[in-house]
Amino acid sequence: MGGLAKFNDDSLADWLSWQESLHSQVIDLELSRVDNVYRSLFPDGVPFKVITVAGTNGKGSTIAFIDNIYQQSDYVVGKFTSPHITKYNERFAIDGINVSDQDICKAFSHIESHRGSISLTYFEFSTLAALVIFTNHNVEIALLEVGLGGRLDSVNIVNPDVSVITNISIDHVDYLGDTRELIGFEKAGIMRPNVTCICGDSNPPESIAKHAKSIGSQVIYVDSPYVGEINMPGEHQRINAAVAIKAIEQLQNNKPVTKIQVSEGVRNASLNGRYQQITINNKSLILDVAHNEAAIAVLAEELRKENTPTIAIFSALKDKNISAMVNQISKIIGKWILVPLDTDRAIPITELENTFSPSDNVTVSNNMELAINQAINSNSYKRIVIFGSFHTVTDAAKVLNI
Repeated sequence: MGGLAKFNDDSLADWLSWQESLHSQVIDLELSRVDNVYRSLFPDGVPFKVITVAGTNGKGSTIAFIDNIYQQSDYVVGKFTSPHITKYNERFAIDGINVSDQDICKAFSHIESHRGSISLTYFEFSTLAALVIFTNHNVEIALLEVGLGGRLDSVNIVNPDVSVITNISIDHVDYLGDTRELIGFEKAGIMRPNVTCICGDSNPPESIAKHAKSIGSQVIYVDSPYVGEINMPGEHQRINAAVAIKAIEQLQNNKPVTKIQVSEGVRNASLNGRYQQITINNKSLILDVAHNEAAIAVLAEELRKENTPTIAIFSALKDKNISAMVNQISKIIGKWILVPLDTDRAIPITELENTFSPSDNVTVSNNMELAINQAINSNSYKRIVIFGSFHTVTDAAKVLNI
């Protein structure tokens, strides 16, 4: 129990700080270490049904739909998602309620008692913690969001009862490859023999079907949007809802739900940071975690529905194709306010500024609070959109206290 003597094991902040330095790499895509700890913790596997969700965009929304549908029933449903926006506890929810610090620390201690000399990354610890927490709370259905890729993501230590691939776009090229075929292969790694995979990509790469055939997994492709009442804006959310429903149908013999529960679940589903709208000083303020070219294209499509003068508060991570991201939405944005992010992965603010052309209306703000105040006090713009990274939305949510 190497780290426990160094801090208060009842303090979630201490645990997380320690985990950040435990492993030599922040991202380490290989499963042997975390799988060894998982097998020690769960020699017979986890005691609940599992739906694993991978994809470039739409994972969180799809899980939100599945989660809300099951919440209409009597089943105990657990949800593991990442990253969080304002509080780490957001990563673990049971029946829609985030778990307590005490629950998380208890899980971490249990993991530590089985870890031995194996080092784990921050995300690997969180994945195992989700499984321990769900077991402790007698969860019947667990929804697991893949963090990065699929094949070598720590979530893939668990054999799912249903696998879901929302869509495939270019992102995380340093880890997953620079083509949709390569990325599709990595996402397809969550498939299992004789386990159905639901795919919501409208033009799926061939690598998905090839991998499914090679291992004996059936793929059901969803291309028709959900047509009922829905709370989340955007046509893409109707596809995500349809994918969620098709995933639930695969467990209908074991965990049945009614048509009313499905429609109520879809109608009630919402998710912070996905075209999340608030009003301040008669201005519409939109927060969206869109952080790659495909997601920003969808954001732009939604913004175009109203011809409203728009100011953007924007920042991004250095491993992104920022020029491509900006090009997807630049015609809609009248003014850009760039802000620095407090993370090692952020692009330096001067480098970010240089990705824009001299003709763009760009200013730089020292921090998010100043940027938001500047945008709110700008008389020329009635709509403010904050996007580019989860970190960007996190900083804004803290300033706005939402």
